[in-house]
Amino acid sequence: MLMQLRGIVATIGLLDIADILLVAFVLYNLYLLIRYTQAMQLVKGLVVLLMATLVSKWLGLHVINWLLQKTMTIVAVALPVVFQPELRRALERLGRGKLFGKPNTVLEEEDAAELLDALIKAIVVLAKNKIGALIILERSTGLNDYIETGVKIEGHVSAEFLVNVFIPNTPLHDGAVIIRGDRVMAAGCLLPLSENPDLAKELGTRHRAAIGISEGSDALSLVVSEETGTISLAESGRIIRYLDKDALHEKLWPLLKPKPTNLAYLFKWRSSS
Repeated sequence: MLMQLRGIVATIGLLDIADILLVAFVLYNLYLLIRYTQAMQLVKGLVVLLMATLVSKWLGLHVINWLLQKTMTIVAVALPVVFQPELRRALERLGRGKLFGKPNTVLEEEDAAELLDALIKAIVVLAKNKIGALIILERSTGLNDYIETGVKIEGHVSAEFLVNVFIPNTPLHDGAVIIRGDRVMAAGCLLPLSENPDLAKELGTRHRAAIGISEGSDALSLVVSEETGTISLAESGRIIRYLDKDALHEKLWPLLKPKPTNLAYLFKWRSSS
């Protein structure tokens, strides 16, 4: 085994190394391209399906392996349809010479606290003046598909900016604002409406859009009713209504604050012991 490994290493030249690095670079940037889209969840599903196929073959589960192989064939045919938005976006960016973008940073706890403060200030002002609003907070599931339906902004989140966006009769007040990290990515975005038949009849388009986006992703939706000024929060297809300032803070902060890593837990445990 060791001799074979040495033989393989001995055959690797500079061109081979450059080839491997180039492929790794392209694959990494393709990952960045779909990282903030719903296609990322589909890719994870394909990886699980592929692993299951390999494991079933290794264990000798012939029937299951046959079914999985047929499923993989069907999936391979359906891939161009499933990934049509991502393929179109990649070709457009390639034509503009901007295929490879930079990844976004994760919020630190202090930044998350500032974001929450700005959100609550804006929501309170909007609710007091009965100005309808729909604010979407992106989490692990990317929302690029919906960001592209609105007007690109990519500006820092502030309470004043959010209030101004939703002032009636302004160009962007009708759609949704989508926030990624501490940046407003776009405003005036179009979202899918929930088709849940059990929703209350009094819920309007904003509330149904807030629930709809939370059904297909892990995004958080903040809604202010134009008729009543009621504040609502939608998550995982469920909506919590009639929130006040304190209740909104209590619900949002656990969802926004960065999760500590295992290493952080270790240091915390050692310092308390």
